[in-house]
Amino acid sequence: MPLARPLINVYSHTDGKVVSQTKLPVVMLSPIRPDIVHFVHTNMAKNKRQPYAVSSRAGHQTSAISWGTGRAVARIPRVAGGGTSRSGQGAFGNMCRKGRMFAPTKVWRKWHRKINVNQKRYAVASALAASAVTALVMARGHRISKLNEIPLVLDDKVNSIKKTKEALKCLESIGASSDVDKVKITKNIRAGKGKMRNRRYVLRKGPLVVYDESDGLDKAFRNVPGVELARVDSLSVLNLAPGGHLGRFCIWTQSAFNKLDKLFGTGKQAQLKKGYTLPKPIMTNADLHRIINSDEVQSRLRAKRSASARLRLKRNPLKNKAFMSKLNPFANTQRARAVKTINDNKEKRLARREALRGKEVGPTRPEAERKLRSARKAASRKFYQVMNEEGKIQF
Repeated sequence: MPLARPLINVYSHTDGKVVSQTKLPVVMLSPIRPDIVHFVHTNMAKNKRQPYAVSSRAGHQTSAISWGTGRAVARIPRVAGGGTSRSGQGAFGNMCRKGRMFAPTKVWRKWHRKINVNQKRYAVASALAASAVTALVMARGHRISKLNEIPLVLDDKVNSIKKTKEALKCLESIGASSDVDKVKITKNIRAGKGKMRNRRYVLRKGPLVVYDESDGLDKAFRNVPGVELARVDSLSVLNLAPGGHLGRFCIWTQSAFNKLDKLFGTGKQAQLKKGYTLPKPIMTNADLHRIINSDEVQSRLRAKRSASARLRLKRNPLKNKAFMSKLNPFANTQRARAVKTINDNKEKRLARREALRGKEVGPTRPEAERKLRSARKAASRKFYQVMNEEGKIQF
């Protein structure tokens, strides 16, 4: 984090060696608030829009009138005349071919957004602080592995560069050429009609060169793909956090880097934004894990609780014998007695059946009924034979 490095090295633009050191501006220690940056960027980006609207006469430039009721057709206005396929077609309605659109756009829409000055300053301060965090700059996609440190500050002699050839050589000497090469690969033709409106190509964002006074610097770097330039007096969230995403790779001149204290400093240092107070982090140390596990905090905490009793699943005692025995200890005895009674009754029935089989008793009821049925059947057959001998039976 920048807080651990109160002094920042200043590098030469020719060979990339350390020339001197400078103090880290206070604004680089501001709290990083992605929510505020995203809100401010979204509203500021709306202020570049131009009003557009469809023609107020679109869809109504034809003679059409409704046929009214009674003709078994809809009451939509219909084109007058005859002899063509157009006559009789529906008109004016948004559901009709060549009709107007629903709720036509108007030029008096609210295009621009007002933003609080304090919010804009807070967003710029957060974006500047994020540009000094190496992890956030790499997470945004910048190739900074060859750089010595972030933020990158160059001596003021870089202001005198006037040729693009010298600018490319400067970027290579400080290790920022790989980020420019990445931008060149991503150059593509824009999708849509913007390619006909002076913005044919799209490419990713490269380094942002921040300077104070230019002696040809802006003309030297303006033709390098992906490189943008900005004066330190007019830094914006649109430059420092394109798309509302923190972590822009910034290349500072020494004079611009030192001027940040005049712009965002506190007390006597703040000469340009008088009465402005820099946002301060709520927590001095944001390492929560280290704070919680420190001896000072742990000594004030209560002792660790023992494991609480687990909630057991409720069982149905009518189906679960073990649970029933806990509720009613006499249940096992009752169950054993019931089983014993069933077994005793079964043995008694078997013994009685064996005893009846051993005795000589008369025929049982089913056997008597069977003999009675056979006797009736023999009597019927005998009666039929007697009747046949006397004469033929007529039915």
